[in-house]
Amino acid sequence: MRRKRRRNWIIAIVALLIVAAGAIGLIYKRTAKPKTTTVRLGLVGTDSQPVWNNVKARLKKQGINIEYVVFDDYVQPDKALKDGKIDMHSCLTKYYFESYNKSQNAHLVSIGNTVISPLGLYSKKYSSLKDLPDGATIAIPNEPTTLGRGLNMLQSAGLIMVKKSSGIKPSLNDITSNPKNLKFKEVDPATAARALSSVDASVINGNYAVAAKLKPGKDSLYMEPINKKAKPYVNIIAVQEKDKDNPVYKKVVKAYQTEETKKAIQKTYKGAQKAAWDIYGTK
Repeated sequence: MRRKRRRNWIIAIVALLIVAAGAIGLIYKRTAKPKTTTVRLGLVGTDSQPVWNNVKARLKKQGINIEYVVFDDYVQPDKALKDGKIDMHSCLTKYYFESYNKSQNAHLVSIGNTVISPLGLYSKKYSSLKDLPDGATIAIPNEPTTLGRGLNMLQSAGLIMVKKSSGIKPSLNDITSNPKNLKFKEVDPATAARALSSVDASVINGNYAVAAKLKPGKDSLYMEPINKKAKPYVNIIAVQEKDKDNPVYKKVVKAYQTEETKKAIQKTYKGAQKAAWDIYGTK
């Protein structure tokens, strides 16, 4: 009889311990902080941070912390990614990125499209293309890729023609027709907006136009068409090739390519940049 009572007590105590352990485990599970993964994201300048702040806030709820690493030129991000100093970057066009990747055998890959920022032709003196006089001076970015892109934009506007063989990177020497005898003044891309006071018109990157308080849809004489020819100028999210299937990085891309981000892009850039994944696909 005593043995039976003792056995029952033991069973009861063990049962209580199991219930208590389960309750403690449940409380710990509810109160313990979820594991946080930090992703070092390379950006150039700070103009894209308002958009990324929107994405960053949503990713935080998924246990992903985005840490900005800011560069002051477009050369450093690829090298930093190659050297493992950052985990990903989101600041370069597909064309620039692929050129570096090929020349440096860098083993970097794009895992998602972000935005496309069409070039614009702006003027403080004239309100339409047809008003540009013969011999007008046009400021154009001196960076070779953007210069070529600017010339192709002016060709699409009907102002000049360039050699077909020059592809997406023509130079001033590739101009074959210039009916208005336009003169070109090469300037640093960051100063193209400031040049408006000393030239008849200026080719300006979208981010610099917004920084100069220009509204692309309203203030431009002409905007670069967003079509198949513009695909090389889509901005991307890039990682090392070995990380292309990293589930955390895929969550970052998924969080970026949303309607919420599109609204943040419009609010921040006022039309100077557009969501690229809707136009050219997710990657």
